Amino acid sequence: MTNTAFRLGTTENHLTPIALGAMNFGTQTPEDEARRILDHFITEVTPRYQAPDGTQARGMIDTADCYSWWDVRGEYGGHGESLLGRWFADAGTRDAVYLATKGTALIDDIDAVWDGDKQRDWSVIASHFVGASPTVLRESLAGSLERLGVDHIDLYYNHVDDRKTPLTESVGTFASFVAEGSIGAYGWSNVTTWRLAQIRAVAKANGWPQPAALQQQHSYLNRRAGLRHNSIVSDEQLDYLENYPDLQLVAYSPVLKGLFSDKSKRSGGYWAMDPYKGPDADARLAAVDKIAKATGATGNQVVLAWLMAAQSPRVLPLIGPRTFDQYLEAVEALDVSLTSEQLEELDTAGA
Repeated sequence: MTNTAFRLGTTENHLTPIALGAMNFGTQTPEDEARRILDHFITEVTPRYQAPDGTQARGMIDTADCYSWWDVRGEYGGHGESLLGRWFADAGTRDAVYLATKGTALIDDIDAVWDGDKQRDWSVIASHFVGASPTVLRESLAGSLERLGVDHIDLYYNHVDDRKTPLTESVGTFASFVAEGSIGAYGWSNVTTWRLAQIRAVAKANGWPQPAALQQQHSYLNRRAGLRHNSIVSDEQLDYLENYPDLQLVAYSPVLKGLFSDKSKRSGGYWAMDPYKGPDADARLAAVDKIAKATGATGNQVVLAWLMAAQSPRVLPLIGPRTFDQYLEAVEALDVSLTSEQLEELDTAGA
């Protein structure tokens, strides 16, 4: 069965309605398992979708230059990009992929972010990102292109917001990459709404292209009251995105490490649950469980189907599987159909 592809923002890029994240590839996910996932995504899932003009959609595959330094003591990352580069070379799949990667979150001193053997010191990581200066961005892009073995990247993100570098310099550098043809578009990630407004204003004032995508943590649960978090979508950010449909929301961690299917991960002590815990989350989890039972789908699949059904703003869920089985559960959500009544029940659930 052929389905209508997902249009990325207001661009002419038409994609599979689920994007594939490669963060674990090459470290937690061994190469043979990663290649199995990649092959299935491009040969079995993506061909099911077509653009309005009848051409085949592409599948977004997302990585970053820093993936995954935290899995290998003493290394700076590049594992996921290098694996994808080998896969592109062997499988000849580059044209079927909408390729996204990120810069600015490499670590400037890898020894400084480890506290003893195999213990990452997450408390100091934010002070050791390389940032978004023009020199760093150019060096980072060149490194990504080399590891990936490609001559251009379709979507290049500012991975972590660097408030020390003037936006005229960072946005201007991304704009120059677009003009040069080394990237097709740029985006921002892990960023507040007021900074997004500044980024767009700087781009407009200088006649530069606007960012095409915003990659944030976004799922079915609402973040708990009082939590300040630059990476989790807020109601204000959703309102902003509704008014700027050219800025596509790409939702990472859409199933929060699988806790919608695995009830053992829902306790307040589980780190992925911590930003959401409380009565509102309990009520929304109960709604997911109810719809899952009624549809025969898993909880993760219900949440992915709910995200894909969103219209204002539209959402492109970015799955990050570690195993082939996790991947299959996620992409099978493409076949889960929720009724309007079920969608309303999910929309309105909460304490």
